[in-house]
Amino acid sequence: MTAPGRDSAYVRLARELREAILRHDYPEGVRLPTEAELAASHGLSRQTVRRAFQDLVTEGLVHRVPGRGTFAAPREEQYLRQFGSVEDLMALSLDTTMRLVSPLRRRVDVDAAGRLRVASDRVDHLSFLRLHEDTPFCLTTVHLPPDVGALVADRPELTEEGAESRVTVIGLLDGRLPEPIAEAEQSVTVTLASAEVAAHLDCPPQHPLLRIDRLYLSATGRPVELAVSHFLPEHYSYRVRLRRHPR
Repeated sequence: MTAPGRDSAYVRLARELREAILRHDYPEGVRLPTEAELAASHGLSRQTVRRAFQDLVTEGLVHRVPGRGTFAAPREEQYLRQFGSVEDLMALSLDTTMRLVSPLRRRVDVDAAGRLRVASDRVDHLSFLRLHEDTPFCLTTVHLPPDVGALVADRPELTEEGAESRVTVIGLLDGRLPEPIAEAEQSVTVTLASAEVAAHLDCPPQHPLLRIDRLYLSATGRPVELAVSHFLPEHYSYRVRLRRHPR
């Protein structure tokens, strides 16, 4: 989440522009609003707007043409996103599709139950492909505490095999949990594709993959979701923004 402070205005503007670009509001050749236009429409200084544009240039989402303006960068085969907050992860629904592979079911998983701090060995489980422009780039397995899984057990996006939607599991949960999702603990490793994962991602078995585990925590520190994702490096580039704490 965006921390309060002097940088919050440019962070909010950058996020608004990022989401508009991902929605294709500015297709190739269509200029984004100028610094002066954005400053006037949002009641911000030109310096604040310029800082927001700088973030988008760094992410590779826009490019600036002297004398002409700022334009969305052409889309390539590789899916490129920068994640700096839980909201950025929820925004995956803006430009990707979720295809359900294994519907929400309860099963025994000792490891997932331990990481979710569940008293029993049973957790709710589902898996899905994440696609960008019909190209699968990620297979994700989600584990939920049983009482959390019950909150979304009526959602066809999570219960009907093959269902396609523009949702995220954390986005669905965030509106139903007693307290909001506040943060995620993340680990990144390299692994080799099992036969099952390879079949879903259309790659050879033992193909190198990027594995990202995210444990989502509520505002009270309770684990509410464990997501284990396998990404194809050919179709996915991962960036994260690192900031210094103010002194």
